[in-house]
Amino acid sequence: MYTDPHIDEAWMRYAFRLAQRAEQQGEVPVGAIIVKDERCIAEGWNTVIDLHDPTAHAEIVALRTAGLALENYRLGAVTLYVTLEPCVMCMGAISHARINRLVFGAYDAKRGAVCNALSLADASFLNHRISWVGGVLEHECSSLLRDFFKARR
Repeated sequence: MYTDPHIDEAWMRYAFRLAQRAEQQGEVPVGAIIVKDERCIAEGWNTVIDLHDPTAHAEIVALRTAGLALENYRLGAVTLYVTLEPCVMCMGAISHARINRLVFGAYDAKRGAVCNALSLADASFLNHRISWVGGVLEHECSSLLRDFFKARR
């Protein structure tokens, strides 16, 4: 599946703005959107602290919203854009939702479950394969996270 990298960058900028919103609320700055037929159908940003919910990662929030918008838990032909490589919880949800394509910004060497700490996008025990691209606006996404954690220390 060919996708114009400029389109991926434009959608990632949208997700990046949501990550900045999370940061303004004192949350880890991660943002996510779900795109279907060239239209954003769902968005999310980390709200774990605000909602007192350990599952309220940006991806999960966006998945829940997309499920309601499409009235289906199987999301299929959509692209999920997220500013940080998803964790194991989020990759499980992404797989169960049958997300077609995943695009992320910053790689997460310690907890990333797409291609770093785990490689769940290609795991043989999962019955769904996710096409993915990493490193879209990597510098901006990584810098936002690095600066956030630096300020908190």
